[in-house]
Amino acid sequence: MTTTPGPQRPIRPAPIPWWAAEPRRFERDQHEIPAAFSDLAYDAEGGGSWQGTLPLWPFDRPQPAHLTDWTGDTGLRLLMAYRHSYPMVPPRILPLDPLPELAEWTQSRWHVNGDGTLCLLRSDDLWTGRASVVDLLVKAAAWRVEYALMKHGVIPQMSECSIAEDDRFDHFLTNPPPAGADHGSQTAPPGTTPDDQDARSEPSC
Repeated sequence: MTTTPGPQRPIRPAPIPWWAAEPRRFERDQHEIPAAFSDLAYDAEGGGSWQGTLPLWPFDRPQPAHLTDWTGDTGLRLLMAYRHSYPMVPPRILPLDPLPELAEWTQSRWHVNGDGTLCLLRSDDLWTGRASVVDLLVKAAAWRVEYALMKHGVIPQMSECSIAEDDRFDHFLTNPPPAGADHGSQTAPPGTTPDDQDARSEPSC
């Protein structure tokens, strides 16, 4: 007796990793990132990632005299992980040291998304996929400085443009931190409450 075979499921091709689909972008990142940040190391596992410590002040203006009194001697230690939809979407940048407190994840003024990654773009359309990822890493370095200012309680929220481009917070860093400043989490300063956007657990940027 002959058995009629049933319908065959179509064989789905294996997904193509981003670095195979975008070899020129992969080569560009492999050149640009070490050239700008020599302390970052690449890990090819999964979609690929970079991990290490950023410099404290990689900006095109003189470093303020008392910067390290606010931040300590080292810049942000981070993990930057690619998604397979890169470069159409930006990589995720996860701060490792300093590590934001959980309560700070739900308040957008700290520029931390609900998943603990940094919110470095004011809107999704600011990432076109053509800009250098080094620009995001520079913003991450700026986040570390503004985070110190937030923890010392001298600013109520981080700047929209980031200290990488906006020098209005530089004057704080030209002097030592105020004596007796509260270095703890400023998650609920007087007169402020998280708004609906801040209360969401999903990434807001």
